[in-house]
Amino acid sequence: MSHAERELANGDRLQASEKAWGAVAHRLKSIAERRGWQYTTHSQVYGIVDRLTRETGDPNLRLLFSVASGLHRNYYIDAVPLDALRYEIDKVEELLEMLDPLDRL
Repeated sequence: MSHAERELANGDRLQASEKAWGAVAHRLKSIAERRGWQYTTHSQVYGIVDRLTRETGDPNLRLLFSVASGLHRNYYIDAVPLDALRYEIDKVEELLEMLDPLDRL
């Protein structure tokens, strides 16, 4: 996330978006690997989030993941204004905090 914050500070919305998404994708891959879950395609990340949401019983996990996924889309379409991007990166930080203890199991 430090890379995302740095890109955001430099005004590079696209790289900030992708770096934030990458932080989430890597964390989810780490969780999947620790649990023996398959994560070889981009689409499998949605199944991982679904499993974690059911496991934790916290629907906010799925909601915050949707924000991160939107940042990945923004990398390609460049639609999110700077103020909104700052807000969404903060939400990605929240998601990573939620995922942190799940990455230690």
